[in-house]
Amino acid sequence: PPLIIPAAIDGQITMLYTAAMTRPTTPIQRHVSLASTNAEAMRLGLSGVTAPLWVQAEQQTAGRGRSGKAWQSPPGNLYASLLVRLNCPPTAIHHLSFVAAVATLATIRRCAGSAAARLPLRLKWPNDILLDSAKLTGILPESTVLGRGGVLAVIGIGVNLAHAPSGLDRATTCLAAHGIDIAPAAFLDALDADLLACLALWDDGRGFAAIRARWLADGLARGTPMTVHTGNERIAGVFEDMAADGALILRDHSGYDRSLSFGDVTLDAAAAAEEP
Repeated sequence: PPLIIPAAIDGQITMLYTAAMTRPTTPIQRHVSLASTNAEAMRLGLSGVTAPLWVQAEQQTAGRGRSGKAWQSPPGNLYASLLVRLNCPPTAIHHLSFVAAVATLATIRRCAGSAAARLPLRLKWPNDILLDSAKLTGILPESTVLGRGGVLAVIGIGVNLAHAPSGLDRATTCLAAHGIDIAPAAFLDALDADLLACLALWDDGRGFAAIRARWLADGLARGTPMTVHTGNERIAGVFEDMAADGALILRDHSGYDRSLSFGDVTLDAAAAAEEP
């Protein structure tokens, strides 16, 4: 059955989103080309530049995804990283993957307008956004604990707006292929409000339960067949749940629930095709 988001959480989201929309927009450093927006944002943060700050590039020459994978970065897509200073415990930093995924999905739907209802969008653990079962986004949070206390974090977000990468080991797509035409600058303006609202809802980890509820409402259906490569082993089973701390709960073929905090998730092709 679909997960119902409590009315109190929906109301809190609306309030925080309204506040984010009425505050001054976050400063944006725009570049024609960078090796990596994440690397540049972290460099600026470590040099003492005031956060929050967006770093955006029209293209990247050394873009990175999870596990060090290269991220193709032709002009026309969004490549942007948000620099933030947080007061969360180090154990909560991994929540940023889910915060960014929930925010980016909200932005995609808002930018799609009335067409959003026909877009089969789903979240795949931990932070992939799928459109018609193909990868649409890449999200890469990185962080460092500061010696004087606090956390310096960079939330890198790539969205295939005009182009879909080719030659990968998984299906990819872009919004333009589904009739949604939006420029990177306009998308980033919308994303700024959504991400700030979700960060406020998260509240340095204290509000992760609300983020988890939002994620599960748009996540893959329970029982979806998948395989998780943890680096040490491949575990086949079905998606069961997301734990309270964000871990993936996978029910393996022996019927045991496995709690996984890291892994590359691959969906069974037949099951992915049946996702609504």
